[in-house]
Amino acid sequence: MDSKELYDTTIDHMINPRNYGKLESPNAVGIGKNPQNGEMVIIYLKIDGNMIENIRFQAKACMTTVIAGSIFTETIKGVTLEESKELTSLMLKKVEMMPPEEAACTELVAEAFFAALDHYEAKKTDPHAPVPTRMIANRCIEETEVKNG
Repeated sequence: MDSKELYDTTIDHMINPRNYGKLESPNAVGIGKNPQNGEMVIIYLKIDGNMIENIRFQAKACMTTVIAGSIFTETIKGVTLEESKELTSLMLKKVEMMPPEEAACTELVAEAFFAALDHYEAKKTDPHAPVPTRMIANRCIEETEVKNG
């Protein structure tokens, strides 16, 4: 994908985020949270057998996080649980090469997804298992921003 295609895709997901909003009757929910600023993402999953039948998300976060959530949910919808874990791990490996303040947005979405998978597994033995929350490791705010304000 060249830079123009990347720009166009990013703008399209910004203007028209996919899979945004609450999913009715999910069978798994997970929360990703940034402990530094309180931003969070909630992932809702509908899993049928070994397939992610549907996925939606909500975010109390910046637009970059919404774009990441939109692209991520489009990628994950309709794949197997194993494929979704592999794709998410690959995405996180690419994020490791980014500055932490940029990586935090994508990590927030990924951690919410992994929390939803944890919830799905927990509900197999406890139908009333609480919704798990995973914290991100990257900082969303640059050090200079923290010191100055």
